[in-house]
Amino acid sequence: MSQRVAIVTDSTASIPPEIAERLGIAVVQLELAVGDEQNDERRVPHRDVADAMRADVPVTTAEPPAPAFFWNYQDAAAAGAEAILSIHISEGLSRTCESARAAAAEIGIPVYVVDSRLVGLGLGYPVIAAAEAAAGGATAQGVMNVLDLRLRSTMQLLYVDTLEYLQRGGRIGRARAWFGQTLSIKPVLALEDGIIGQHTTGIGPERALKKAVAGAARKAGGAPVDIGVEHFEAAERAQQVLDELRSRIPQVRRATLAETSAVLGAHAGPGALGVTVSPVP
Repeated sequence: MSQRVAIVTDSTASIPPEIAERLGIAVVQLELAVGDEQNDERRVPHRDVADAMRADVPVTTAEPPAPAFFWNYQDAAAAGAEAILSIHISEGLSRTCESARAAAAEIGIPVYVVDSRLVGLGLGYPVIAAAEAAAGGATAQGVMNVLDLRLRSTMQLLYVDTLEYLQRGGRIGRARAWFGQTLSIKPVLALEDGIIGQHTTGIGPERALKKAVAGAARKAGGAPVDIGVEHFEAAERAQQVLDELRSRIPQVRRATLAETSAVLGAHAGPGALGVTVSPVP
């Protein structure tokens, strides 16, 4: 029997491929250009992106074209889906939802395009929860209820070694970028209302990351949560942060350590880490 509700997301969700395959989540790739070479982001090695950024080679990103969504939607409809939930990176950071809506208008079954107002595993965990509900036979409304609860309760923090790359991409003001670089203040940022804002700061990476861990632990409290740490060219540091989170949070249902989307890395810069806490209802 086919699944009643199909789930589509994008490559910034950082969902491990084996989980996407098991739950039937279709993942549409954002695009990444390094110099004059453009490709789906999954085809571009993270090291190549980081090396290009350090060498001041232009690295740019783009939303998937509408046809990439159209063919995924068509496949879902052909497989017998009665509705599609298409859940994506915050519209405050990307035009991905815009492309998805253009494709949705051409499909013969209902397609609900959802601006998650999140990114990375902050997007990924709610998508996984929605896919699990869909796999259990929930209606479209039931799946959306599960998704909405997880999106509203998920906390997402971002540590960057430098604000330079976010400033280049227009994700943060020029004055803040100068302030961070000049005083060696390492920021911990938060995704709030779909855009990047300041959460706290620390002098040096260790203090900043301790503050990120403390903030995540406060969010978790004593309730069951999914936690995740994703990184861009910072695997050892990411593992240390995940270990610290495990020691501070009493009820961890699922813990994920992942390389972040190359597209996200292209904006956050080498050394960046994302920390996600997603309460489990």
